[in-house]
Amino acid sequence: MVTEHYSHSPLTEAVIDLRVKLPKEVQLETLASIQSAREEDYPTRQNRIAVEGQFTTDLNAPPATASRTHIGYSFTSVDKRQVVQARLDGFTFSRLAPYENWESFRDEARQWWDIYRTMVKPEEVVRVAVRYINRLDLPLPLKDFANYLRTVPEVSPDLPQLLSNYFMQLQIPQEDLKGMLILNQTIVPPPDADVVSILLDIDLFREDDIPDKENEMWQFFEQLRIRKNEVFEACITERTRGLIR
Repeated sequence: MVTEHYSHSPLTEAVIDLRVKLPKEVQLETLASIQSAREEDYPTRQNRIAVEGQFTTDLNAPPATASRTHIGYSFTSVDKRQVVQARLDGFTFSRLAPYENWESFRDEARQWWDIYRTMVKPEEVVRVAVRYINRLDLPLPLKDFANYLRTVPEVSPDLPQLLSNYFMQLQIPQEDLKGMLILNQTIVPPPDADVVSILLDIDLFREDDIPDKENEMWQFFEQLRIRKNEVFEACITERTRGLIR
């Protein structure tokens, strides 16, 4: 499949994510010190907090509670377009729009990953992923989502056909990659009144048999990137391509 370069890219965020198992002696102070490697370029630091809730339907039980745990830090670039997360459970690099190209995105992520792994020395990488979140702005009036999207919710003809909102998730095994595709699609607030905006969220990951050599692992990221492009093209119609060319 040939991948096009779109002048009006719908991409809002690109993510490279690695989940890891760290040595027990790694502390939050070590994660904070990672910023010093490139603090001039990434000066803003924020805490990363994990929230876990406990809920019950038992009327006699205590009220629902939530616990908050400090698990790491995020470092944001001067232009606020790039964000690094250094956490006790892993590493994430995000690029916000405008997205330039895979090569610069990958290289920046890998440079930060090298800093992270040098500082904390992960015992094991347990999950690798790429995630691309797109917002497609479709012109109104919109008679049929299928004019723009090739995978859409199908409403029974015995029900009213007008949709005010929807959320759809598909989980599709990627057997050749030993991974999984999670495809999320939903309506989101539009930038203008004359369009309806659809979020197309492509999440590709692998949790087993992660290559233990760096070059092989990053070569697998190349495979995920190729598959991501194939998935995106498979989700849209030629009419959508006309909007983003």
